[in-house]
Amino acid sequence: MIRIDALWLAVQPLDMRAGTETALGRVVNVFGAARPHHAYLFANRRANRMKVLVHDGIGVWLSARRLNQGRFTWPADNASTLSLTRAQFDALVLGLPWQRVGDGGIITVL
Repeated sequence: MIRIDALWLAVQPLDMRAGTETALGRVVNVFGAARPHHAYLFANRRANRMKVLVHDGIGVWLSARRLNQGRFTWPADNASTLSLTRAQFDALVLGLPWQRVGDGGIITVL
């Protein structure tokens, strides 16, 4: 498994045709740098597709996920980036309301 110490979510949409180099360029533009053992998440405008770029300390990995029904719960454009916990990331990739997941997997009301 790839070690991931921090998860970052980019609020602005990314064209899902983007490859590794384009996604890496977006990470550097949005987050300032691609740090080792950090994962960076992007969605398309409709929020039904997501790409995750991970820097493993040696190189980068780019993976994609698509929902056949529904949308990922993506934040509004009022912030450029957000940090996620592992529990929030797990809920996000399943299409669940990740903003309601608190410490220890406890779900709270917004």
